[in-house]
Amino acid sequence: MNDVIVCEGVTFAYNGFNALQGQSFRIGKGEVFALLGPNGAGKTTTLKMLVSLIRPNSGTATISGHDILQEPMAVRRSIGYVSENPSFYTRMTTLETLNYIGKLLDIPAKLRQERIDTNLELVGLADKRDNYVGEYSRGMRHRLSLAQALLSEPEVLFLDEPTLGLDVSGRKKIWEHIRILKAEGMTIFMTTHYLEEAEKYCNRVAIIDKGRIAVVGSPENLISSIGEDASLNDVFLEKVKTPEEQTGFNSTQFRNLLRRR
Repeated sequence: MNDVIVCEGVTFAYNGFNALQGQSFRIGKGEVFALLGPNGAGKTTTLKMLVSLIRPNSGTATISGHDILQEPMAVRRSIGYVSENPSFYTRMTTLETLNYIGKLLDIPAKLRQERIDTNLELVGLADKRDNYVGEYSRGMRHRLSLAQALLSEPEVLFLDEPTLGLDVSGRKKIWEHIRILKAEGMTIFMTTHYLEEAEKYCNRVAIIDKGRIAVVGSPENLISSIGEDASLNDVFLEKVKTPEEQTGFNSTQFRNLLRRR
C-alpha cells in the first residue's frame, strides 16, 4: 500500500505548551484513519498541521508527496478539509455557495456545474440547491461542507469531528457518504470522539494523549490485545490517563476541584 500521508517526528508548541511531541505515523492510499484522544490531547492540532494551517516547530509531513513546509499550496490543492464547525454565508443559497467556492478553486464553469450536481446528489442536498444556507440545520451544514470539500476532487479528505453534535440520523448519513468515498479509493483522515464509529468504520486508528501517539493499529488488533469481549473503548481507557492518574487526585477530590473553578 502506497503511503499518502507521512508524518515524521513532528513537534509543535505554543505559549510554552507542548501540543505535539514527536508525532510519527503513515497512512496508506484508500485508508480511513481516525485519530482518537481526550480533549486537548492534540487531535485538531495534528489535523491543522497536516493541512498546512500551522507549521511544526520540528519534523515534517508530506501529503501525496508534497511537503507541508516547502509546498503548502500544493498540499492544499490535493486535499479537502471539513472543519468541526463549518460556516457559510447564510444569505447565499446552496448553489450560490458551491459556485462561489468552485470559482475560488478555478474550476471551469461546465466542470464546476457537473461536480456540484454530483456532490449534491452524494450528500443528499440536491433538492436544497435553491435553499438559503441560513435555513440549514447543523447536520445539513456538515453535509454541505463535505460537498464543498469534494469540489476539487481531492486525493485526501480531512474531517475534524465530522459527526459531533449530530443526531443518530445525521451521523448515519455522514458515514454513508464516507463509505462511498472510501469505496472509490479516497484516503480519509479524521478526528472523532465517537469510539464506536471508529471501531466500526475505520481501517486503522491512533490514540493520542498529551501530544504523544500512544498506539496505532487496526481496531481489531488493538481490541484483541486487550482480551475477549473488549471494545475500542477499553483500549482507549488503557492508553489514556484519567484525570485522577494525571493529577494524583481521587475521583471525589477531582470533582470537588472542578466545582471550585
